[in-house]
Amino acid sequence: MGFLEILDTISFGLVMAFMVFILFKVVQSFRLVPNQYAYIVERLGNYQRTLGPGFHALIPFLDKVVYKQDLREETIEVEPQECFTKDNVKVEVDGVIYLSVMDPVNASYGVTNYRYAAIQLAQTTTRSVIGLMDLDETFEERARMSREVVSVLSEMEMPWGIKVHRYEIKNIMTPRTVQKAMERQMTAERDRRAVIAKSEGVKGSKVNDAEGMRAEIINISEAEMQRRINEAEGLAQEIEALAEATAVSIEKIAEALSQPKGAEAMQLRLAEKYLGKLKGLGRDENQIIIPQDISNYEEVMKGLSLNELNKINKK
Repeated sequence: MGFLEILDTISFGLVMAFMVFILFKVVQSFRLVPNQYAYIVERLGNYQRTLGPGFHALIPFLDKVVYKQDLREETIEVEPQECFTKDNVKVEVDGVIYLSVMDPVNASYGVTNYRYAAIQLAQTTTRSVIGLMDLDETFEERARMSREVVSVLSEMEMPWGIKVHRYEIKNIMTPRTVQKAMERQMTAERDRRAVIAKSEGVKGSKVNDAEGMRAEIINISEAEMQRRINEAEGLAQEIEALAEATAVSIEKIAEALSQPKGAEAMQLRLAEKYLGKLKGLGRDENQIIIPQDISNYEEVMKGLSLNELNKINKK
C-alpha cells in the first residue's frame, strides 16, 4: 500500500468522524425538557433563553444547555453543627430545609450553588439564634428558631431565585454530662411535684372533712331550730285554741246566766261539784289547806257573788 492510499484512508476516516460529530451535534440540538424542569440556554457564552417543558430545537454549535434546574420542592439536610447557648452550654443542632427554585435564571447565575449557600446561611443563623437563648429555651423555642432561619433565608429569595418554604430543626444534642444534670433536675422536679400533689391531696381531704363537719353541724342546728319553731308554733296554736275555747265557754256561761233561772241552775251545778269534791277530802294521801268553816255552803256561794249577778241579770 502506497503513501497516497494511506493518506486517502486517513482522510476518509477524518471526514467520516467529522460527519459523525456533525450528526451528533445536530441530534444534540434537539432537546426534550421534562415537566417541572427548566433548561438554561447560552449562545456563544451569553444567556439566550430558558426552555420550559416540551420539545425544543437549538442551533448546533451556537446554542448550549448549561444549567438544568429542577423546579420541584427539594429537601436539603443541614449537617449537625456545634453551637453555644447563652449560658455557655455546647449543643449540636441539625435540621432540614424545604425549598424550591422559583427563578431558574437567578438560581443559575445569582449564586454559585444555591443549595450549599442555603445550608451555610441556615447554619450561621441557627448559631446566632441559639447564642441568644439559654439551654432550656432551646428545647422550648424550636418553632421560633425555625421562623428566624426562614426569615433570613427569605431575604435571599430574589437574588438566588429560590423560595424557602420551611426549616425544621431535627435534633438538639447535648453532652452526656449535661444530659445527666438535666435528668437529675427532671427527677427533682418530679419529686417536688409529687410532694406538692400529696400535700394538696391531704389539704383537700382535711378541707372536705371540715366542710362535711360544718355542713353536719349546720344541718343539726337547723333541724333543732326547726323543731323548736314547730314546738313553739304548736304551743302557740294550743294556747290560742284554749283561749278561744275558754272565751267561748265564758260566753256560753254568761248567756246561760242571763236566762231565767240561770243563776239558780248555776248554783245547783256548783253545789254538786262542791259536794263531789268534799267526798275525797278524808283520804290519807290528800294534804291540802282548806277554809275554817268548809261546811257552810251558803257562805261559800255568797263569796262567788252569784246572787249579785242574778240581780244584775234581772234588771
